[in-house]
Order: sequence, then C-alpha cells, then structure tokens
Amino acid sequence: ISCLNPLQSLLSSMKHACEILTREPEGGPAPIPFETFSFLYSYLASIDGEIPEWETAAFLRKIKEEADKQSGMVLIRHF
Repeated sequence: ISCLNPLQSLLSSMKHACEILTREPEGGPAPIPFETFSFLYSYLASIDGEIPEWETAAFLRKIKEEADKQSGMVLIRHF
C-alpha cells in the first residue's frame, strides 16, 4: 500500500515519464514539450479520479507559465 497521496503519486509518475520521454542525457532536467506533459498529466489525473478538474487546470496553468520561459519545455524542477 502506497503512503503517497494521489497528487504525490501522479507527480512521481510524471517525473518518470519526463525521464523516459526526454531526448536529453540521463541525470539532466529531463525536458519534454508542454503539450506532451499536459496530455499525460490530464489523462493520468482523470484516471485517478481523486484530483478535481479545477486543480488539474490550475496546476497546468502554472506549469505552462514556467514552460513558456523554457521555449515550451517542461522541466522536472517545474513541479
């Protein structure tokens, strides 16, 4: 049984996704395009069912602001 709350578990999954999908060398910031991050995060949050849609939208707005500063790329440190 995991002791992580749904958001922590989702963020952990997103960290792994970034590490898998990045084209950068291992150990770096693991950037992926915001569109990819947004799609995966929204999908996983909807499957989880415990994270309200408004919370997902607010989180993605914050992440997009950070990604816009990095040529549209989401870095692990953004979340």
